[in-house]
Amino acid sequence: MFLHVTDAQYLEDYKIEVTFNNGRKGIADLTDALRGAMFEPLKNKSMFSSLAVDKELDTIVWSNGADLAPEYIYFQAFKNEPELQQQFKQWGYLA
Repeated sequence: MFLHVTDAQYLEDYKIEVTFNNGRKGIADLTDALRGAMFEPLKNKSMFSSLAVDKELDTIVWSNGADLAPEYIYFQAFKNEPELQQQFKQWGYLA
């Protein structure tokens, strides 16, 4: 199953509440993603908070063209859940 973001709401700082097509809902802190030229402008919380779900890309996007892989957002939302550790290793998010 391919993961898709179906809904996302800005909460505070760099945190979003996100819902996936597998029915899971969680809170992802995206602070660690805000590196590099494309993501630097998103450190402005006003710009970060203007995120949207792109139904064609099935993930969150911003007006400057930045987007994040749904798997990365899923990892950030559920990285502390023991039953998902093997999946995150397969995706390359954990050593």
